Amino acid sequence: MGLAIPLHVLAVVIWVGGMFFAYLVLRPVAASQLEPPARLTLWVGVFGRFFPWVWVCVLTILGSGLGMVFGVFAGFAGSPLYVHVMFGLGIVMMLIFMHVFFAPYGRLKRAVAAQDWPAGGKALAQIRVLVGINTSIGLFTIAIASAGKYLAL
Repeated sequence: MGLAIPLHVLAVVIWVGGMFFAYLVLRPVAASQLEPPARLTLWVGVFGRFFPWVWVCVLTILGSGLGMVFGVFAGFAGSPLYVHVMFGLGIVMMLIFMHVFFAPYGRLKRAVAAQDWPAGGKALAQIRVLVGINTSIGLFTIAIASAGKYLAL
């Protein structure tokens, strides 16, 4: 368990921190300073660099989380409520990410390659909404994970 906790936390920090930065810092600046062709091309590049890290984080979070559930609590039956909430929200986040990766991100890449800026803008708008939702869920999950034990959850 000594390695599971830091790996779990680091993976969460990388994923949620990356979304926080992209959504609340990079996105507003890119939207205010770049025209659609440059902005959409930028996002394809950003996601192309960030999403492989997210896949590593998803696998690390899932593996370390399940390892801790079964290693510390002997399974979900012995886990406190906050662990169930954290696990459930984590699965929702992973599913949202997979949808982003396989659907609107694919459309964004194809639109940018074809220089179809309206289609690219539509795909990026879908990604923006889903990343906003995932960022909110991620921050809430961090709060539950860090305070759940003390809130009797």
